[in-house]
Amino acid sequence: MSSTTNNNDSRDRMITAGGKTIWPFRVKQATSGKIKISFDISTGPDSENAPEWNVTLYDSTGELWSNYRSKKDLDVDTPGKEPKELKLEVIAPKGARYGDSVNVEITATADGESHVESFRASAKQSIIILKTQIDQEKSVVDSLLSKANIGEKDIFAILSPNNLRGYVFVEGMNTERLREKTRDIRKARSFVDGETSLAEIDHYLTPLSTVVGMVEGDLVELINGPFKGERARVQHIDNNKEEITVELIEAMVPIPVTVKGDSVRIIEKEK
Repeated sequence: MSSTTNNNDSRDRMITAGGKTIWPFRVKQATSGKIKISFDISTGPDSENAPEWNVTLYDSTGELWSNYRSKKDLDVDTPGKEPKELKLEVIAPKGARYGDSVNVEITATADGESHVESFRASAKQSIIILKTQIDQEKSVVDSLLSKANIGEKDIFAILSPNNLRGYVFVEGMNTERLREKTRDIRKARSFVDGETSLAEIDHYLTPLSTVVGMVEGDLVELINGPFKGERARVQHIDNNKEEITVELIEAMVPIPVTVKGDSVRIIEKEK
């Protein structure tokens, strides 16, 4: 008798609270008959206080076993020399904390031989997208921050990119409680269905150059420094230093001034 898993499937996975993962695997023996499958399930790191994970075994006909049953084993018919296709499904509890885990050890026994397979899942944080009223992103962020330390510490981080209007990214564990904490925030709208990942929002985490989008000839206003409030025309852009050289429009004598890109705001683009 032997038992095998798909070689492309990692047996140690991270899933979000309330999320699920499935491992396909197969069991087989030389002749047709029954294979006894037994389960040993442990949770961590604090097994006494860890929330319960849902563990279910399926074949092509449907559910064969779940950890809500009292029995810890079952007999599975095998079709002769052909392998029996099975699926192990693990669902993380919605109240899972970061690092909570479950280890499922499956022992398949037939003809006096046993084979053990181990599967492990750990809880990780979710990143969900909250819609907000346009230009009220900061107000929503401030309101969420004020709730971050009230009750369960569900909110890990909040991201409001300057170049993304009407949306805020919220990172945390229990998505149900995250949604609950936004219900009385006036400028918050609704959450986008599903979740996102760090890979999908990575470009928002990389600061943009302060001179991106500027071209020579743009009309700008200086917003800080000794010439604050003056209007000027962009004469030269240094991308490496993120500096621009501008010429003050209302000066009696044209004066070239070099400033940082974030020291101006564009009033009119060069046509």
